[in-house]
Amino acid sequence: MIKIFYKSKGQIHTTSEANQLRDSLGFDDVLWIDLFEAEKAETEVVEEFLETTLQSRAQAEEIESSSRYSETDNSIFANTDFITPGGETGYKEESVSFVISEGVLVTTRQAPLRTITDFQRRMLYSSYSYKLYPTGYHIFVSIMENRVDLDADMIELMAKEIESFGRNVNVGGKVSESFLLNINKMQENTMMVRENIVDKQRIVTALIRSDKFPSDIRPRLDVLVNDIASLLNHTTFNFERLEYLQNTVLGLINLDQNKIMRVLTFVSLLFMPPTLISGIYGMNIKLPIFGEEFLLRDFGVVIFVMVLSVIIASIIFKNRRLIK
Repeated sequence: MIKIFYKSKGQIHTTSEANQLRDSLGFDDVLWIDLFEAEKAETEVVEEFLETTLQSRAQAEEIESSSRYSETDNSIFANTDFITPGGETGYKEESVSFVISEGVLVTTRQAPLRTITDFQRRMLYSSYSYKLYPTGYHIFVSIMENRVDLDADMIELMAKEIESFGRNVNVGGKVSESFLLNINKMQENTMMVRENIVDKQRIVTALIRSDKFPSDIRPRLDVLVNDIASLLNHTTFNFERLEYLQNTVLGLINLDQNKIMRVLTFVSLLFMPPTLISGIYGMNIKLPIFGEEFLLRDFGVVIFVMVLSVIIASIIFKNRRLIK
């Protein structure tokens, strides 16, 4: 599917007819071409219009993170990932390719993205959209600003979830294997978000160094870099909280295990003297207190000695504070 946003009579309009790029629209008219799961014919029309080659999804995903931004004499190429809900960890990354040629922005994607959908709706229904987005450069920066705002909301939601984990530990809630797995899952999500934000930071920094961007956009890029830096600090803080929380949970688990081992050790030590006594008097030899006419009395003596050994062992362990 293709969406072409163009300016006409002081307003921004949209069309889904790719052939208009050949028939009636020129570089001075077109602002943004959004290719969402576009067919090959639509992509070819856009490539012919821009006189350049667009990257496929496979090519965009294979690009190294250090090479996600490049420039030619008349074009800027940028590739980044947008995080969306889904996947095994709760989030997944969707590749988006940006091309700006002669002031015309082209986005290529294979998944519906809230960032782009919301921005398209706002751009079409705003009465000042023509003044706010006069070129593809302004649209690209606005998309990045919108994406950073969504990333900030995502990090805030993650921080609230981490806070709920901490409250559960503080009130003595149940700490189980699933709880630890949830913390580990949150750590993976935090690292994914941080890597994604770092990727955007590299692109915005490269845009600041570029001489192709209009001068009126540079203050917005400076603010965007500062916002991204604050998000990185927030994700670092969230990760440190998760690590601290994980260490606390592991410490509580170790304390519970130590209590169990202490009880088992105490029970084992209590039964060691009776076991020794029963072993001695169970030997197949004649002992001084044994006699055929005094079997009941001798049995009572052995039981008494065994109970007495347990009592003495308990007193010794309590005095040495081995048990509470």
